[in-house]
Amino acid sequence: MQRRFLPLNALRAFAVVHETGGIRSAARALDVTHSSVSRHLRFLEDTLGVALIDRDQNQRQLRFTREGERLGQASGEALSLLSNTIVSIRETRHRNSVVISTAPSFASCWLMERIRRFNERHPWIEISVLVDQQLTRPSDLGADIGIRIGDGAWAESEYRLLMDETLFPVCSPRYAERLGDTSDPAVLRKAKLLHDRDSQTSWEVWREAFEPDWFDPTPGPRFASSDMVLDAASKGLGVALARGRMAEGELREGRLVRLGAPREIRIPGAYWMLVQPDSADRKAIRTFVKWLRAECAKPGAWSESQTVSSRH
Repeated sequence: MQRRFLPLNALRAFAVVHETGGIRSAARALDVTHSSVSRHLRFLEDTLGVALIDRDQNQRQLRFTREGERLGQASGEALSLLSNTIVSIRETRHRNSVVISTAPSFASCWLMERIRRFNERHPWIEISVLVDQQLTRPSDLGADIGIRIGDGAWAESEYRLLMDETLFPVCSPRYAERLGDTSDPAVLRKAKLLHDRDSQTSWEVWREAFEPDWFDPTPGPRFASSDMVLDAASKGLGVALARGRMAEGELREGRLVRLGAPREIRIPGAYWMLVQPDSADRKAIRTFVKWLRAECAKPGAWSESQTVSSRH
């Protein structure tokens, strides 16, 4: 069989079936359905033209045919060799490189501008950024450092709090002119609300914090990420409840203005960092982490007076 026709997914599934001794146990190990593993097994048998499993109905345990035993052993050894080779390549990656895994919105709104400044001070360090919406462990993506956004309830013991956050309404200067007095919180009566699907920044959080009887937090369009909702606000589509850290650049450059200042909600634990243990001792990693903590300790480009803590 030519290499380009090797059924790699099916071979991986069968190797786990052979290793675990069962189809259901293999499905659990691979985090797929039982039927998916069975389909891979049938595909292999059809492709090879031989039975890999002894389907004697009287036996209680899964038994492999002679061909199945040979293939299970060989595929397991080959995949183990491949896995060890990949780990070895990762370990020999350039010691001056730093790979960061984080959410797309955090990367585009906060991190990238700062990486430019970091590169000016430390040109010998090469920074790469991987974007990931899921709470995947950084090592699963080949990253040295993971930066995550959330309340920390999901965080494992290795995660460390990086910085807090503040929430407040923002919109474009032109939209603010249409609304009138932007210092009056009641200006939100006339505003179209823009919604971020992030539960930490929902308008319901704002209503619960300040309890205005007149405020309805439900109407308005919804956007998939913080950077999208800020972009919509800067283009005059309505008012967003912004993460202050994310909105720093837009506020500083005048594309967004605050509404209802100085009211804001503080989220004590909003951004978290995990440094992979096998990367922590590298000088490039230590240098970047020290610099990142210093950046996170700097005050935001907004007032923190009359702040309330989030109830979430």
